[in-house]
Amino acid sequence: MIRVEIINVYLTAKGDEFIILLRGPQDKRTLPISIGQLEAQSIATQLYHVDFPRPLTHDLFKTALDRTGYGVASVVINDIVDSTFYARLMIIKDDVAIELDSRPSDAIALALRFSAPIFVEEKVMDESGVVLPDESKNPGEPKKMVEKSDTTTPEGINEQLLRAIREERYEDAAQLRDKLKNFSKSN
Repeated sequence: MIRVEIINVYLTAKGDEFIILLRGPQDKRTLPISIGQLEAQSIATQLYHVDFPRPLTHDLFKTALDRTGYGVASVVINDIVDSTFYARLMIIKDDVAIELDSRPSDAIALALRFSAPIFVEEKVMDESGVVLPDESKNPGEPKKMVEKSDTTTPEGINEQLLRAIREERYEDAAQLRDKLKNFSKSN
């Protein structure tokens, strides 16, 4: 198994699906998983420390587990069948572990809330992991500043968004994603 971290959660260039990127610190491969909008929101709120006035579904489930004495021990993305990823959520109470079938997005959202490790089975990474372009170039080099280009068209915004993702400027990418969504709504 490969222990992974969340590299990013972003809206695709077409604006119709969210992708979460997972990568192990010693692995050049990145695992992209398509997730739903609500799950992406739930994951992003934890990654960027955004508070909501009312609990989201994953917050409610965390509260229920906390109050019954359970915690999340780990998450394993263990299989892919017909382009669908599968995960196992390991919950634990008093050294008694219970394994639950889960969608990866829900398992990851809960792992973040419990600071639990996330793993990917080697066979899943072998089948679906990708090496992203520009990953090996100058690893210690500081991230580039945003190059100015046309921000009055969806194509220009999209170009900047893709550049920000490639350069791992995730906060810039999130702002550009929002700008692209707002542009789509206004037209």
